[in-house]
Amino acid sequence: MLIEETIGKLLRKKKLTVSAAESCTGGLIASLLTDVPGSSDYFISGVVAYADEAKIKFLGVKKQTLKKYGAVSSQVTKEMALGIRKRSSADIGISTTGIAGPSGGSRKKPVGTIWIGYSDKNVTFAEKFVFGKNRLKNKRLMAKKALEILRKKLLG
Repeated sequence: MLIEETIGKLLRKKKLTVSAAESCTGGLIASLLTDVPGSSDYFISGVVAYADEAKIKFLGVKKQTLKKYGAVSSQVTKEMALGIRKRSSADIGISTTGIAGPSGGSRKKPVGTIWIGYSDKNVTFAEKFVFGKNRLKNKRLMAKKALEILRKKLLG
């Protein structure tokens, strides 16, 4: 069984909903979740907020947070997850921001750096990962890792 199918069964069983706020994954998480028949039972919405202005406008990320920490940060990722959860009235918000590559990295934030955020009524957190320099491979890995975090939280 695919992870997105497992997540769907868990969300249905627990009567929970989810929304996704994506930057570097470009909508891949929403696509994977909605590949499952009947996903309209638990998937509320997905926002691809690639530019900083979109993160502010559609997700409620604070300008000050972006200025102080940058778009690829724990702080912004958490605000994205919390923002999509609140704005869509979903039970869970999941978010991604990062540097998919092959360029755009720095010593401090190399290509392949990603933050994945999670928010529910009890907790909001972000986890950092560093993958390679292959853009398409990174996007797939990032989306799957986000789904894995969601699955683990649903399992408790």
